Amino acid sequence: MTQVIREREAFRAACDEARAAGRKVGLVPTMGALHEGHLSLVREARRRADFVALTIFVNPLQFAAHEDLSKYPRTFEADVEACEKEGVDVIFAPEPGAMYPAGFQTHVEVEQLTLPLEGEFRPTHFRGVTTVVTKLFNLAGPCVAIFGRKDFQQAAVLHRMAEDLDMPVEVVKAPTVREPDGLALSSRNRYLSAEDRARALSISRGLRAAWDAFHAGERDPSRLRELVLAEVEREMDSIDYVRVVHEASLTEDPTDASPLVALVAARISGTRLIDNCVFETDARP
Repeated sequence: MTQVIREREAFRAACDEARAAGRKVGLVPTMGALHEGHLSLVREARRRADFVALTIFVNPLQFAAHEDLSKYPRTFEADVEACEKEGVDVIFAPEPGAMYPAGFQTHVEVEQLTLPLEGEFRPTHFRGVTTVVTKLFNLAGPCVAIFGRKDFQQAAVLHRMAEDLDMPVEVVKAPTVREPDGLALSSRNRYLSAEDRARALSISRGLRAAWDAFHAGERDPSRLRELVLAEVEREMDSIDYVRVVHEASLTEDPTDASPLVALVAARISGTRLIDNCVFETDARP
């Protein structure tokens, strides 16, 4: 049976005890509202570790003042049930006051990778992400941590952070999970009406058009971007960005020889959706 832990030191002790017993810790940080994409991360953690810890914490630091923290979906009982079915050993679900006690004033920042894309539209977001994940890494101790590649920039930032700060954590980026029609799984999909959901498929349709062009020989980032944009702007209400950049720097720097990745953030009926595709390595969206 999955154990639910609320206190920081109890979670640290559970992970320490697992390692003392010779078990490898697999960590899956989430904000809850679990779906099949999250559960695929749990299965990846189980493949790589003997003790799986999943965290559920809607992190207030990564929400800007204009973003409604209270509206983020919370389905704790269903999340616990899903974790039990997947054999999760421990759920760490602290209250905000446990993670950020009175007087808290320390933050962690990754400089360059956080500036483009999400950083242009949510400038305080990644500071909140890196701070809370640092705390989770410190509590869990040496482990393998699994993050989904749907949040592509986030996974890249956290990988960079762990490397730069010599954290005893292996950061694994797991593939995006999609519905059969191509829509990337997201906790925010539950906000979409049937009509909006159909319109949201423009994102994966655009990524698919660019993927097809790349595999037919197209290498011009601007042309690949146009193929994505043509589909997305036809259906979405507004677009934060549609970019084709290099995977390592997340910029169009021509000296960066890493693979090209298309990234999208757009809104439909007030719901913000993100998606991406690395043309060389990802399956066709």
